[in-house]
Amino acid sequence: MNKFIPSPSKTGRPRSYALREILNAIFYLVHTGCQWREIPHDFPKWTSVYYYFRKWKWDGTWFLVKQAIHTDLREEQGKNAEPSAVMIDSQSVKTAQMAETRGFDGNKKVKGRKRHVISDTLGFPLIVKVHDANLSDGKQSISIFQTLFLWFASIKMV
Repeated sequence: MNKFIPSPSKTGRPRSYALREILNAIFYLVHTGCQWREIPHDFPKWTSVYYYFRKWKWDGTWFLVKQAIHTDLREEQGKNAEPSAVMIDSQSVKTAQMAETRGFDGNKKVKGRKRHVISDTLGFPLIVKVHDANLSDGKQSISIFQTLFLWFASIKMV
């Protein structure tokens, strides 16, 4: 993780918390599924943890970490670092009326949201996209695969 997390700047205010403690809090949150405000007091304040989580999400740090883990796991299994074949699947789920946006999936008879997941042949997720259920699988698949081809040059359309 150290190669992905930037070192502290030499100027400016020093950090209040060690980044390792921030990471531990994020891993705790992911593992337990607790709410941000319910992070135990042994960890840094939830606002600081959330700040770094969002910062790393938007600057691409989490993507780089996921890619490094994915590459290591593939190589441990004796596979090439980049996948050459992928699978796609979708799932429609009912959502509450308070959901940000939702639509009606005529095939599943569900009013809610739909997610498309692309995974490699080992089952590791590469892309997950969530959108309204009324959007067709075909059109969404095209945009997802375009993104996939940008990230993984080794994947070819068959």
